[in-house]
Amino acid sequence: MPRCHSAEAGGLIGLTQSILPSSAAAELDRLAEEFAFLTDWEERYGHVIELGRALPALTDAERRPEHKVQGCASQVWLIRDLDGPDGRLRFRGDSDAHIVRGLLALVLRVYSDRSAAEILALEPSALSARLGLSHALSAQRSNGLASVLARIREHAVQALPAGA
Repeated sequence: MPRCHSAEAGGLIGLTQSILPSSAAAELDRLAEEFAFLTDWEERYGHVIELGRALPALTDAERRPEHKVQGCASQVWLIRDLDGPDGRLRFRGDSDAHIVRGLLALVLRVYSDRSAAEILALEPSALSARLGLSHALSAQRSNGLASVLARIREHAVQALPAGA
């Protein structure tokens, strides 16, 4: 059941996050909490791989060259689905490498179903910094992650209203 805040409790009337989508920053906070419970990078890599296994696979027909992300050592595909009437950008993706697929799952949790402005407001390095990925990933994987984030930002720029 939604909770409302009364005028006495700060003057805001709002619904819980179960009804309204969370912000990218809030989702990043939740991911950081998940990772905080994992004691070492072996456990964290295991968690990343599990997240990747839960990611719905793209069909062979969707694995087209125009969806392939350049700059990744592994094969990575990113699809921007049709935006909803709310203007939010929705992404799906896949990879042929387990860890990269998991990293893609992390990226999609933070960036999919967000407005273009919200995507552009979040620093591309925020995901790596908050989860400590920059210290744990190889240079190739870090570059691949940066390429995926750059592609998402390109889509966000394209989705901005004219003159914004």
